[in-house]
Amino acid sequence: MTEEPPRPSRSPDPDRPAEPPPSAAHPHAEPDFLAAVREDLTDWRQWLARTVVLSFAVAAGLAVVLFTWVSDVAINGFAALRAWSPWAPLIWTPCCTAALVWITRRFAPGAAGSGIPQVMAALSPRVGPAHQGLFVSLKLSVSKLLLVSGGLLGGLAIGREGPSVQIAAGVMQHAQRWLPKRSPLNHDGLLVAGGAAGIAAAFNAPLAGVMFAIEELTRKIEQRSSGLIIAAIVLSGLMAVSVFGNASYFGRLRVDQLTWSHLLPGLLTALGCGLLGGVFSRLLQRSLLGGNDRFSRLRARYPVRFAFSCGVAIAVIGLVSQGATDGSGYEYTRRLVEGHLDLPVLYVTLRIIATWLAVWSGVPGGIFAPSLAIGAGIGSDIAQLTHTTEGAAVMIAIGMTAFLAAVTQAPVTAFIIVMEMVDGHSMVLSLMAAALLASVVSRWISIPIYHRLAQAQLARLPDPNPDGARALSKTVHL
Repeated sequence: MTEEPPRPSRSPDPDRPAEPPPSAAHPHAEPDFLAAVREDLTDWRQWLARTVVLSFAVAAGLAVVLFTWVSDVAINGFAALRAWSPWAPLIWTPCCTAALVWITRRFAPGAAGSGIPQVMAALSPRVGPAHQGLFVSLKLSVSKLLLVSGGLLGGLAIGREGPSVQIAAGVMQHAQRWLPKRSPLNHDGLLVAGGAAGIAAAFNAPLAGVMFAIEELTRKIEQRSSGLIIAAIVLSGLMAVSVFGNASYFGRLRVDQLTWSHLLPGLLTALGCGLLGGVFSRLLQRSLLGGNDRFSRLRARYPVRFAFSCGVAIAVIGLVSQGATDGSGYEYTRRLVEGHLDLPVLYVTLRIIATWLAVWSGVPGGIFAPSLAIGAGIGSDIAQLTHTTEGAAVMIAIGMTAFLAAVTQAPVTAFIIVMEMVDGHSMVLSLMAAALLASVVSRWISIPIYHRLAQAQLARLPDPNPDGARALSKTVHL
């Protein structure tokens, strides 16, 4: 048998993926230290990718910082309006709500809702590069910033944390065009990093951003890009820390040593938040997705008029509660965290209704901060009903964790966000148990809200017609 002549060597193709190093081809082989160091230090593509990603991570963090500042200005502006005349919101809030819904539907339908479902929809395999702009883009980031701030200026009970996810993701995904072709970080990795960076910067909690990426945006992170993604998330969070200081978002909860006297009230708080949070999540989904009831038909046919009516109801609730239901509830939550338990009568009930109406109206806004405010109120109420006011901080922490976990069904993220506020580690296991218990109870009542709304967002994708043309399906305003 004759030997085959040697094949001619081929010149390396610059667009062809590089051959894996020996350690990658043989995963059980020990790495060559010098070769690995040389490859890591001399590959300009890796360094370019890292520089681009981290630069855009800084930009995403600064975008959330800007969003925070504008939102605070808007909240203070509405507070000044109420101080000038308690009756002024009866006109201002409905008009503002109707105007924002009209602008959203006319110019930026992709900016509706909290923003988290849009980022999750953009990660779907069904969404091609040509349709990414329907869910995440720089234009939508700017629109989201202005529209949510407008809602807070109108006194609506919405939050800015969920919208921060879409804003940061819109900035981060723009890095795609600057990455080299063989970069280990793809478009989905950029969206995950950006969305998680939004949570990290919004709450001054980088660890919460990392867990949010794993728990909500993706079930796994590729090993080859995990370090760069985590670095981007942490760097974005550091932008908020550098501006606002290394302080917790809602202040510090000072919790003494837990005793057996906290067991029953804590269990009641976790179960109550789980039940109420599950019902609240189901109510939001039913309201946003619509049905055959009269109100859903009115919302679909006359969205601006419907938003105006919601604004009237929100303004009346704000007047009755003397402003306790205005905005995201940050001030009242911070007062509870600091130990001031003087809540208005029916605070929890009125805030739930005000948040539901604000979301149902169609104005862009999130539910993270309102959920934390509601949970804190529930914990405070149970502490007073069970005569454990000395341990009210324990119930407030459990309530915040449990209600947020029940509404979002993201127990690990909820636990970490609240854990950042607790001064000491005595409540770590208690908060974990409360988050898991409330999340389980909520799943008996409602399916995960963000996943369901993300599926509804995919209805906005163009579908092919029988004649070959493509038409945009009806817009889902979530």
